[in-house]
Amino acid sequence: MNDSRVQLRSAITSLPAYVPGARVPVGASAYKVSSNENPYPPLPSVVAAIVDAAAEINRYPDMGNTEIAEALATFLNDTASEKARARGQITSENIVFGTGSVAVLAHILEAVVDQGDEVIFPWRSFEAYPIVVSVAGGTSVPVDLKDTGELDLDAMAAAVTERTRVVLVCTPNNPTGPSVTHSAVMEFLAKVPRDVVVVLDEAYLEFVRMDDALDALAALEAHSNVVVLRTFSKAYGLAGLRVGYAVARPRVAAGIRAAATPFGVNLVAQRAVISSLEARDELFARVDALVAERTRLVEGLRAQGWNIPDSQANFVWLQLGERTISIAAECTARGLLVRPFAGEGIRVSVGEPEATDLFLELAQEWL
Repeated sequence: MNDSRVQLRSAITSLPAYVPGARVPVGASAYKVSSNENPYPPLPSVVAAIVDAAAEINRYPDMGNTEIAEALATFLNDTASEKARARGQITSENIVFGTGSVAVLAHILEAVVDQGDEVIFPWRSFEAYPIVVSVAGGTSVPVDLKDTGELDLDAMAAAVTERTRVVLVCTPNNPTGPSVTHSAVMEFLAKVPRDVVVVLDEAYLEFVRMDDALDALAALEAHSNVVVLRTFSKAYGLAGLRVGYAVARPRVAAGIRAAATPFGVNLVAQRAVISSLEARDELFARVDALVAERTRLVEGLRAQGWNIPDSQANFVWLQLGERTISIAAECTARGLLVRPFAGEGIRVSVGEPEATDLFLELAQEWL
């Protein structure tokens, strides 16, 4: 067919391409550690909920996400720190759902960003950031990371101008891995004007094991301009069902909800979320096992002589520069799919112990 003469927005035609993690070809055998997925299969109880829900997919899901909002609010209150609980309870009015945290982020920007408004984010970070900013009509303001792979919150605060509408704080940072401390975030929030939305993007929250870890819900209670962004894709193992959520003050949450796609979270996903929250002890035992495997991977790499960032996520980062693409190709040839960032480095998700063994073997050869 001939090409259309339809004029697309320049913000769309100039978008950088989002590069997903490599997939295992049909019939091939390889370890897939390229997409930060949970390597464990769904729990039997979650599968049963999914199967039961499949018999009802001739009906629309609950557009208001009422059941999952109430279940999640209860979970957040039950697991909140004393500091967060002392300031107030989370209710369903504080919660907004969407098809993955990246979709919820897009709705946040749609709700507050006008043409030309600035959105500050760290870089290198989640590669969807400049894409969703451009689609919303905003102007990207990337701020370099520190040499350690950590966010430079001082530099991000200094980048705020009268045109700034949103600041994105990715913690733990994808793809480098370090997380910000609670103290540092609170100091940062004190520097940011109250009319600027600060999104605390915590896609890998459940894997954090550090002193002075960020208490995002306490930060939200202390600062009305904070929005907490999380997902069920990683720790909960629901990546294929696409459910993310934001927690915000009721007025802000209502604005984000107004921009969200109606019936965005499907019926099967809703039932899986409820079942997952009920099975959280089993799921978090798996998270503990992945954290232990991350420790083995990090310690193994450092013992070999690699200087890698302190990852608090379910992945590690190796800065390889110009060798990145060739090393990623070598991994693929040896049955290990990693995520390369051309000219920068590779991100390796924590997967099966056998995948860790293979990657450590390969990494030793590269030295």
